[in-house]
Amino acid sequence: MRAYDLIMKKRNGNPLTTAEIQFLISEYTKGNIADYQMAAFCMAVYFQGMDYRETADFTMAMANSGRWYDLSKIKGKIIDKHSTGGVGDTTTLIVTPLVASCGVPVAKMSGRGLGHTGGTIDKLESIPGFNTEVSPEDFIDQVNQINICIMSQSDFTAPADKKLYSLRDVTATVDSIPLIASSIMSKKLAAGAHGFVLDVKTGNGAFMRQLDEAVELAKTMTAIGKQVGKPTTALITNMDQPLGFMIGNSLEVKEAIKTLAGSGPQDLTELCLLLGAEMLVLADYTANVNEAYKLLKKKLKSKEGLVKLAEFVAYQGGNPKVIDEPSLLPQAEFKTVVKSQKSGYVSSIDTLKIGNIAMSLGAGRQTKTDIIDVSVGIELKRKVGDYTAFEQPLAVIHSNKPIKLEGNALLECYKINPSPPLKQKLIYKKITTLDV
Repeated sequence: MRAYDLIMKKRNGNPLTTAEIQFLISEYTKGNIADYQMAAFCMAVYFQGMDYRETADFTMAMANSGRWYDLSKIKGKIIDKHSTGGVGDTTTLIVTPLVASCGVPVAKMSGRGLGHTGGTIDKLESIPGFNTEVSPEDFIDQVNQINICIMSQSDFTAPADKKLYSLRDVTATVDSIPLIASSIMSKKLAAGAHGFVLDVKTGNGAFMRQLDEAVELAKTMTAIGKQVGKPTTALITNMDQPLGFMIGNSLEVKEAIKTLAGSGPQDLTELCLLLGAEMLVLADYTANVNEAYKLLKKKLKSKEGLVKLAEFVAYQGGNPKVIDEPSLLPQAEFKTVVKSQKSGYVSSIDTLKIGNIAMSLGAGRQTKTDIIDVSVGIELKRKVGDYTAFEQPLAVIHSNKPIKLEGNALLECYKINPSPPLKQKLIYKKITTLDV
């Protein structure tokens, strides 16, 4: 086999065999295929695509390029939850302790944030003392003891994906559905879960801005799960405005605590219940989503998820007192109130711009080497559909440097009209293996 022949085969729109895909990924990982050849292959995929079987083979080849986690010693069926990323997306910190409080194991590897989307590991590390560097042995032991552990992704997990993503990033081939899907799912598969619940965001704050693109990505990832024998369900969810009210690492931890205490934002609470319900169904814990949803609502009301969060934090070296005293979390020095300059209803929010403003404050990374400030961020006071009078607060900027209000970019993120907008959907579509 030669890389040249495989590039030409894909360039001409023909599917590659399983063996050809394995050869391509294996030899590229070893350094025997040059970056310029792999870049040409990625561009061929960008224009010609890959079918579901090819994409599953490509995913498995990348997953097999590194170490798989053997979670066979964990009791129960492990269902991983993954989000494609958004603004204010705090769901993991809420869903996982809720599901774990039912006795269902949650063994999860998560990543750090890059760009305008936040990372679960960064949020957890805003809790004083919290340790995300957990050995595989301790990872398994902790899940067996308290049903939950979240650790940072290992460099040994799908190294082919890490190498390939860096190449795609500089060759304008990031936004290829088969390459996105295989990148996500290769890491998920190598992490050892038995099945997956995917939260695929769409809207102006999401990577997939158009609904049809999000549906295609969800179907592709669900098809990968089906091809490799891992039950997979995807929810297409709204990211045309931030989820919840808090954007920023320690701020989002505070909101997660509030939500598990039963007084969180309606949209964030509802999405967490729906994602958690899908996890319980795939774990064979409940017969259907309605039964699972009702069970999780009871857990929320009894605050069992909050108790589990405190236990989880303590087990990984964090200060569990933050659950009862969120003021112990890192706090920014300055709070600057941004007030509305007109009266009316919030008709839309530029979510991407708000995410980028939070990143510029230090809440996110522009490059992987940037150091983030876990205390800064943005607290929304009005969301789409809310009425605001002139000079009423729209948002509060939490920063460690003074903020000028004149011409503040946050004001430009809000569109305010005399009439209320149509109510937005939270969930656009559900996709299961029956749909692919």
